[in-house]
Amino acid sequence: MSEQLNLLDPVRTTDRLFFALFPDPDTAGQIAALAAQLRDRHGLTGRPLSPERFHITLAHLGDYAGLPADLVAKARQAGDRVSSPSFRPHFDRVGSFSGRSGNRPFVLQSSESETPVTAFQRVLAQAMMGTGLGRKAGPYLPHVTLLYDDAMIATHPVAPIAWTAGEFVLVHSLLGQTKHVILDRWPLGS
Repeated sequence: MSEQLNLLDPVRTTDRLFFALFPDPDTAGQIAALAAQLRDRHGLTGRPLSPERFHITLAHLGDYAGLPADLVAKARQAGDRVSSPSFRPHFDRVGSFSGRSGNRPFVLQSSESETPVTAFQRVLAQAMMGTGLGRKAGPYLPHVTLLYDDAMIATHPVAPIAWTAGEFVLVHSLLGQTKHVILDRWPLGS
């Protein structure tokens, strides 16, 4: 007897797949200190993300009920196609993104519209297209989410934070568990 899909009972997504850049531990510590300072300054109540979860999402590959093996294989093929020198992500302002009430991302951003991260993201998007995993890169705003809160904080400058990105990774996020599992890594040349 085959299982039928119940359209009144939506499938619960449990897994997310994405490409990302993670800061080194020292930079993650700087970001955590900034998040705590800004949380106090703006009277935010959302809890800052833990330092090991700070990252820049390069490409979101979707949310699923179980992680599709064919998608992971295509993502790995795309990662294998990328060749890029290392580069320095840098951020010098913070502000809130609009979102659901109580769940608005408060993020670290760059004041520049074209950054090394946006250039790298276009390279990755081309590699993804070559494996059937995506479409032409559209608007993209590199950011690091610091916390989620109800408040809308206007964008304002902060002391710059930068690091050298020596690799990019494929991440399996276990939704609702605040856990990231690195599935693969690709070094960036010097």
